[in-house]
Amino acid sequence: MPEGPEIRRAADRVAAVLVGNEIEQAEINRPGLADAARKLTGSTVLAVETRGKAMLTRFDNGLTIYSHNQLYGRWYTRRRPKLPKTNRQLRLALHTNTHSALLYSASDIDVLDEQGVDEHPFLARIGPDILDPGLTAAAVARRLADRRFRNRSLAALYLDQAFLAGLGNYLRSEILFCARLGPARRPADLGRNERARLARNTLRIPQHSYRTGGLTVPVGLARDLEAAGERYGQRRFYVFGREGQPCRQCGSRVQRTLAGSRNLFLCPVCQPA
Repeated sequence: MPEGPEIRRAADRVAAVLVGNEIEQAEINRPGLADAARKLTGSTVLAVETRGKAMLTRFDNGLTIYSHNQLYGRWYTRRRPKLPKTNRQLRLALHTNTHSALLYSASDIDVLDEQGVDEHPFLARIGPDILDPGLTAAAVARRLADRRFRNRSLAALYLDQAFLAGLGNYLRSEILFCARLGPARRPADLGRNERARLARNTLRIPQHSYRTGGLTVPVGLARDLEAAGERYGQRRFYVFGREGQPCRQCGSRVQRTLAGSRNLFLCPVCQPA
């Protein structure tokens, strides 16, 4: 499933063709939303935002399209009238006079007014967006110390969207590795320096992944690994998906475990329990 950086990059592509432009035609292929689609025709797109793994497309008539890509949703942007070659089902189409933004396969779409956005059950329960430019390491550290989160294992906490929205499976493994913390530890167990290190990496890794299109390792290291013949899915990460391979820091074998019914990868030396 795409995580915060991938959702934000998709939002950037959509924003590039929609923001500031009038919608000449809107299509929403979901039950009960035909009237809402008609209300969007003739309106201008003001912004395309992300809240964790959800996208919000805001219009000048006060309406907002909420879309959550779930497992299989995918956005395409095309110059009109070209359509992508895909077997996916078209769920949402927004057409300007020059371009189209097309969402295929997403199962959760709605059109909301401002009150509806504030009261939406998913948006109301999630924490701050991991890529929110206003989110600071100090704010993350305070959330780690919050009584709602401080006694949970890091493995569980770093998949909980109520803690921070946009975190997911690869970010969890990579953040905990870079913070040098075992996944069974709890925020309550951490010293001040450990908590600060975790907070810094909680912001740094998603931001770096967003800027580089999916890397969590330094760009220079990724280039060296590519030159050495390492495929993209392996060279982009420190530990995620690298079970049995040498840790990039100490050379020990990366291990895989299950946490929250999902794979978690770690170095047993760099991340002592």
